[in-house]
Amino acid sequence: MVPIISMIKARKLLEKGCTGYLANVMDTREELRTKPQEVPVVNKFLEIFPEDLPGLPPNREIEFAIDLLPGTAPISRAPYRMAPAELKELKVQLQELLDKGFIRPSFSPWGAPVLFVKKKDGTVRLCIDYRELNKVTIKNKYPLPRIDDLFYQL
Repeated sequence: MVPIISMIKARKLLEKGCTGYLANVMDTREELRTKPQEVPVVNKFLEIFPEDLPGLPPNREIEFAIDLLPGTAPISRAPYRMAPAELKELKVQLQELLDKGFIRPSFSPWGAPVLFVKKKDGTVRLCIDYRELNKVTIKNKYPLPRIDDLFYQL
């Protein structure tokens, strides 16, 4: 039996040059998986965790904006080619988003292509390719604490 040691002791041993191995053991049996409805905090606040979102959240006092590099012209990329089945799925998903009020028709000079990414269950997720926008976005530079420093504070 291999002894279990603390993270602090493991770090010290690794700093001394010892070889370390990490094993992540998971029980993947279906009956052990927790459904969101079985989590006590979710049951306590069901109004915060609805099964289906009714629409957009209420307007907030702060207006969101993306800061761009000075002199940036609107970027619009041509849509990616899609197979007929993908086009059909795109129409279905866009109509669903329109019906829920999550999106609306736009005549903006800005545009980004969309693509589908396959999920584990076989369905597809609609993704927007914002890479060109990201290139001209002024990045927020907030100093985030190091995770290992946070662990030492525990």
